[in-house]
Formats: sequence, C-alpha cells, structure tokens
Amino acid sequence: MQEDLLALQTLTKARVETAFANYIRVQAYPDSQLLQAMRYALFNGGKRMRPLLIMLVANMLGGDQDDVDTVALAVECIHAYSLVHDDLPAMDDDALRRGKPTCHIEFDEATAILAGDALQTLAFEILANHALSDFANSKRIALISELAKASGANGMCQGQSLDLIATNEDISIDALNHLHSLKTGALLTACVRMGALICSQTSADDLANLTSFANHIGLAFQIQDDILDVISDTETLGKPQGSDQSNNKNTFVSKLGLEGAQTQLKAHHQEALHALDTLPYNTAHLKLFTDYMVTRTF
Repeated sequence: MQEDLLALQTLTKARVETAFANYIRVQAYPDSQLLQAMRYALFNGGKRMRPLLIMLVANMLGGDQDDVDTVALAVECIHAYSLVHDDLPAMDDDALRRGKPTCHIEFDEATAILAGDALQTLAFEILANHALSDFANSKRIALISELAKASGANGMCQGQSLDLIATNEDISIDALNHLHSLKTGALLTACVRMGALICSQTSADDLANLTSFANHIGLAFQIQDDILDVISDTETLGKPQGSDQSNNKNTFVSKLGLEGAQTQLKAHHQEALHALDTLPYNTAHLKLFTDYMVTRTF
C-alpha cells in the first residue's frame, strides 16, 4: 500500500511538472529572466504533496484526472509563489530552500518578487481558462474563490503577517494555532476542498468531514516542521537547522517543549484519522498520506 502512495506521488509530480513545462513553452518570452525565475521556483525540488493530496481526495470520490491536473497546477503555483516571497529579506530572509539557493539569491530580489507575483496570477489564469469536465466547469467560480480565500488576507498572507508580528514576541498557544491554521493550514485545506469540489458525488457532509480532516493535517504538518527544526540537520532539511529558534520565532516546540509538541502532533494525527473514519469511502490512501505527514523527516 505504501508503494501505491509513492507511485501516485511520482505520477502527480510528473504530471504537474509536465503541465508547467508545456505552459512555459507557449509563452511569448519563454527564455526571459522572469520565466527562468518562475521555472526555478516551481522546479526547486518540491515533493508535490499538495497536488498529491488533491489527487487522493479526487480519486476517492471518482474525480477526473485532467481536472485534478488543472487544480493541482494552480495550487502548486500558489505554493511556489508563497515560498519565494517568504524567503525574501523583508520576510524570513532565507538563503537556502530545499538545499538550493533561494530565488532572490539565485537571481535577485526584484526578479524574485516579480516571479512570485507572476506565479500567483498564473494560478488564477489556470483556474479561469483551462479546460475542465462539465461538472468541474460548473464549480469553476467556487474553485477560484476557494484558492483566493486560502492564499489571501483570510489565509496564507494573514498567517504570514501574524508570524512576522509575533517574531520576538511571546504569544499564546491559541494564537500560534490560529497563526498556522492560516499560514500553513489554509492552503492544505483548500487542496482537500478543491479536490472534493470537482467530484459530483461529494455531499455537504463529505465536504464538512474532509474539511475537519484537512484542518488537523494542516496543524500536524506545521508541528512536525517545528519538531524537525530542532531534531534534524541542515543537510536533511535543505535549510538551516534551528533557524526558527535563531530568528526568535514562536513554534510548537518553544511553547510546549519537544515532548509536548510530539503529544500535540499525535492528537492531531488521531483527529485527522477519526475524520476520515466518518467518510463512506475507501480512505486507505488518505490514511497513509496522514501517517506520512506526521512521520516525514524533511
């Protein structure tokens, strides 16, 4: 079963990267510095976990693979843009991302900003214009709205703002949960919801239970990130180990201690699995995905 999940991850990664390569080829200025920076950001070693999550939800609900590809590419453009901007000197000021120079180091700060802007707008161009099946096409506005909410002032951008404000400050664990439900969790939740929205058999109860599942894996993902920042090493992480502590960031480890963070991680893991148990479908692959999210080493 684990091999099936890895095969699906490899397939998802290949389809997303082929789709983006095809997009680059038809642009007016495919060899421009801007397009090179966009390509660099999107092909910078990502595991494509968000596209995989979309695929797993849609596969469970009988979705169309071409619809999955369209939604996955849009989401991955948003994810790549957010990383480019998060790494900027005005934000987290990181020089490494996945073991490679960050976009503003590889190119320059202005180009990185523009590449992030272009990737963000490309996500909505894809959702607005790419062909979808008849049912998914009827959900096009809902898909655009879902991604916009997750990535803007009600999602990632708000979370990043709260994170910057909280740096060098002592915030409560509730505030930290809220921060990361926006900064990290919102896009993961959008992946699950968008994967469900393109499937005709999805009921209101299904969507509610999948949203609960997504909320828990979003926080679990961040808690594991915080744990790895303490227990892992720079080579494995692909970024400086201990960077959160050195930057005076609030983390689940700094608030709860390592053991407390691990306990919280297990609690969200179990809640996510419980949410999947409420669904009348074969959730085996989603359960494997959930297990991977809380045991990954980078």
